[in-house]
Amino acid sequence: MYNNDYGPLIGALGALLGLGVFLIIFFFALVIILIVSYWKIFTKAGKPGWAALIPIYNTVVLAEIAGQPWWYGLMPLLAFIPYVGGIVVLIFMILIEYKLALAFGKDTAFVVGLILLPFIFFPILAFSKDAQYTLNQSMQTPVPPPSNPY
Repeated sequence: MYNNDYGPLIGALGALLGLGVFLIIFFFALVIILIVSYWKIFTKAGKPGWAALIPIYNTVVLAEIAGQPWWYGLMPLLAFIPYVGGIVVLIFMILIEYKLALAFGKDTAFVVGLILLPFIFFPILAFSKDAQYTLNQSMQTPVPPPSNPY
C-alpha cells in the first residue's frame, strides 16, 4: 500500500552532503593559503606576520605596506552600506592591490591577477624571490626596480 523506496533520495542527499563537505574543505584550504601568503608578505615588508590573522587590522597593515594611508584599510567596514558600500570597498581594494603590486616591483598585469585570482597571485607575491619590497618609506612611493642591462 505504501511505497517506502527512499534509495534514490538517500543517494541524492549523500551526494549533496559529500559536495558540501568538499566545498567547505576547499574554502578553508583557500583561506589558509591566503593567510600564509599575507603573513609572508607582511614579514617581507617588515610588518608583524601575526597581523594577517586579525580581520580588519590586516587590511590596515596591507594599506600601509602599499604606501596608502592607514584608514584605507578601514574601507571594508563600509560594505554594510547597501549598494554604495560594496562599490567603495571594491574601488579601494583595487587601489590597494595596485599600489601593493607596485611596491613589490610588479606591473599592471600582475594587479589583474591579484584582483581576479588572489589565491594564486598572493602566494606568488609572497614566495617569489623576484618580488622584493621596494617601497621607500620616507617618500611613500614605489622605487622602480633596477633595470636589467641584458
